[in-house]
Amino acid sequence: MNLNQELKTENNYSDQAANFRALCTLITVFFFWGFVAASNDILIPVFRKTFSLSQGESQLVSLAFYIAYTVGSLIYMGISILTKQDIVNKLGYKNSLALGLAISALGTLLFYPAANNCSFPLMLSALFIVALGFSLQQTVANPLAISLGPKATGSHRLTMAGGINNLGTTIGPLIVSFAIFGSHSSGNTDINLEGVKIPYLILGVAFLLVAILLKLSSIPDKPAAIIEVKNKENASRTSALKYPQLVLGMVAIFVYVGVEVSTASNLPAYMEQNLGFLTKDIAPYISLYWASLMIGRWSGAAEALTDKISTQKILKFIAPYLAFGVFLIVNSIAKHDLTPFYVYGLVIFVLIGADLLSKGNPARMLLIFSILGIASLLTGMFTNGLISVYAFTSVGLFCSTLWPCIFTLAISGLGNKTSQGSSFLIMMIMGGGIISWLQGFIADQTTIHFSYIVGIFCFAYLAYYAIAAKRILKRQGITA
Repeated sequence: MNLNQELKTENNYSDQAANFRALCTLITVFFFWGFVAASNDILIPVFRKTFSLSQGESQLVSLAFYIAYTVGSLIYMGISILTKQDIVNKLGYKNSLALGLAISALGTLLFYPAANNCSFPLMLSALFIVALGFSLQQTVANPLAISLGPKATGSHRLTMAGGINNLGTTIGPLIVSFAIFGSHSSGNTDINLEGVKIPYLILGVAFLLVAILLKLSSIPDKPAAIIEVKNKENASRTSALKYPQLVLGMVAIFVYVGVEVSTASNLPAYMEQNLGFLTKDIAPYISLYWASLMIGRWSGAAEALTDKISTQKILKFIAPYLAFGVFLIVNSIAKHDLTPFYVYGLVIFVLIGADLLSKGNPARMLLIFSILGIASLLTGMFTNGLISVYAFTSVGLFCSTLWPCIFTLAISGLGNKTSQGSSFLIMMIMGGGIISWLQGFIADQTTIHFSYIVGIFCFAYLAYYAIAAKRILKRQGITA
């Protein structure tokens, strides 16, 4: 090896180390998104009882939270149009992340007067502002995670970040449930709405601390991998909306977030009304649903951790059970009975098999996991008892890697229009609120059991997008 080769190798190692440090800092914001989103599933039944709401009305929690992503994206685009330049490219990715965290911190402050006045509108306003900050954070963080390393493993880095997101989704419901009801062993069934103040105020302080940490980090303001691809294909398209993979991907994000959120947000009502569960006893099952996304994402992140195929295969078996262990540990600390959950370890085998079958290809993974999502919902709809609960919960396993698959396929080939395309995708997170409300409305008109038909239609579209996106990208000379 000559001197130039040695210097090139050394620079590659240095770049990889810098990217890994930046990625570790970046994924802290993914934790926050998960913590708040999953905690909403505890707030929904609590608000339904406290404010005497119908199932459809209680889903306003999801609607207010997820519609804020659309409002945030529209504000972002409006400012960009008025200033005639992309606002994220102007501020820089690092500054945009810090600004988003500061907005979310402002939202957490509203939980204090909302709880003191027992005000449902104020609670919704607080969640709306928190999510408004999340909108800007997501616009920046998702393409940034993809860009911090080799292009071939971009979706796997996003999967790894999603695994940290779901550490937040696993812990969030337990902490908020403890704040409202106290410990599980206390037997308390009274709702203490003022209990939400402390966890959300602490969260606000954490937002500000991480904003400062991000400002001091090595995260690039304008990643080179995003400001690229000025080829004929890119130059001939004046808007990100000229790319069919993005337009179809926007619908895919809408229905994906919709089925992920609505499956969980309607589960408490199903368990209360059909299975006779108490509200305070539902938290570990909600935690298991969101832990299922963590389980799948930890398995899917193997390619981002090592280049060795043999090590990747080993990690695909070990990582999901480590994530399942995290779920068991945090629920053990919360003094929940773990006996009903051990059997869920068998369901994880299906996930591992599907993950290996996909061979790391985002289009193939999206197709396989969407088909399994349909199978899970059908099983839940045609069974009862804990079998139906675990069937609905396993939807989390098969939703686990769909976000990075869709996101990677949708922004492939966009080049310097990546941040604009990312903003359009983040706008479609509103599907989490609209589809949750739609399922709640259908549940009020029919039954909660039947209402899960909504999720089947969502997964059917995702299976279609997996096939369509692969063909579109192939015509553009891009391998999925």
